[in-house]
Amino acid sequence: MAVKTITIDPEAFSLLVSRKRAGQSFSDVIKEHLGGKTTAKDLLKVLGFVNIHEDTLDRFDEQIVRRQKEPTKAPCL
Repeated sequence: MAVKTITIDPEAFSLLVSRKRAGQSFSDVIKEHLGGKTTAKDLLKVLGFVNIHEDTLDRFDEQIVRRQKEPTKAPCL
């Protein structure tokens, strides 16, 4: 794979570092945040590391149903 060299200021570098997770390259961070739409595949990667309680998932489901019935009236979680 070809590579390019860019120059960024210290503040931009700090932002990249703060978003970089173990095992990620800076290219991965840039693509994750600037690469376009997040896909279901991307979400599944993240959810593999997240433990969501069953009650929380139930609240998500309830909120989705409320928004489908009354999209402008449903309160946010």
